[in-house]
Amino acid sequence: MNEQRKIRVAVVFGGRSAEHAVSCASAGLVLGAIDRDRYEVVPVGIARDGRWVLASGDPARLALGSGSGELPSVDAVAEPGVSVTPRAGGPGSAALVVTGPASVPPGLGEVDVVLPLLHGTHGEDGTLQGLLEMSGVRYAGAGVLASAVGMDKEYMKILFTARGLPIGPYVVVRDRDWTAGEAERSKVLDEVAGLGWPVFVKPARGGSSIGTSRADSSAGLEEAIENARQHDRKVLVEALVPGAEVECAVLEGIDGGPPEASLPGQVIVDPHSTWYDFEAKYLGEETGMEIPAPLPAADVERVRQLACAAFDAISCEGLARVDLFYTPSGEILVNEINTMPGMTPASGFPRMWAATGLPLPALIDRIITTALQKPSSAGTR
Repeated sequence: MNEQRKIRVAVVFGGRSAEHAVSCASAGLVLGAIDRDRYEVVPVGIARDGRWVLASGDPARLALGSGSGELPSVDAVAEPGVSVTPRAGGPGSAALVVTGPASVPPGLGEVDVVLPLLHGTHGEDGTLQGLLEMSGVRYAGAGVLASAVGMDKEYMKILFTARGLPIGPYVVVRDRDWTAGEAERSKVLDEVAGLGWPVFVKPARGGSSIGTSRADSSAGLEEAIENARQHDRKVLVEALVPGAEVECAVLEGIDGGPPEASLPGQVIVDPHSTWYDFEAKYLGEETGMEIPAPLPAADVERVRQLACAAFDAISCEGLARVDLFYTPSGEILVNEINTMPGMTPASGFPRMWAATGLPLPALIDRIITTALQKPSSAGTR
């Protein structure tokens, strides 16, 4: 009797975005938890310069705060010159190869599915998803449209509003207005001042609080906008929403059913940090999450409902994390959706599902199983 072949999964991580290190850390956690009896894993790294390489699958070499003083990177775990020998397979099979700078491989696999643990631009924004669609390769997570909308905070909020979801006040700072001259720039600054102080200034298409600043008055606003513009010429400025930051993890429903939400968690920011920036999120020793969030039962259910509604609003698939605010008056506002949430040891997504009864190996299995149920041909998701 022939032994059943393992499901071959390409875990793709790294990438060209500013969230390269976070993606590597996400891969480290997943590579350490995935069921090797069920899955044959092919770790594929995308270096900062765009090279696709086979990489070491050693989770310890991909950890944040590993003691080396350096953030993890694909270059540190790359195995240059190594290729994967193709073998007979079904539709969607292709060859994994190592390529040169700024080029992509002609195919991705003989793999059954790709788990793209990429955060930010050139990975979470629909670009990689489009490549996989064109290659006819199954992949986990949101499709092209949802990935693009989920990355662009302006259009994310437009769709949330169209679906009637409650959101906080914000202003979009466009490149043409910011660079048109003093008169146009003054209009932008006046519009932002109308939000009140403080405000949070962030790249419109970014994540992990990279390029994000808090401006407590008009004196620091221009510097904060210029800082965000180093990462994206379109900038989002959000009013401070008083209260607690709450997160909720979402999975696509089984067999095409409605999305399912985890127990929500309340973010506990390291007291040594002034706000929830990159260092507080990933390196703060006292940053944590209280799961379930200490909210009234009715509000916990409302958070879960809003998280699923946000998931549906952008036609998301697979998985997502929805970030919300809970005000002192009990108002709940939707802030963002992340279509490929962080999977680091500090990340809320795996922790919230574990608290809901789905430990990490089972969570990874469900994400992959959902992806395998999708058609592999382009345009059918």
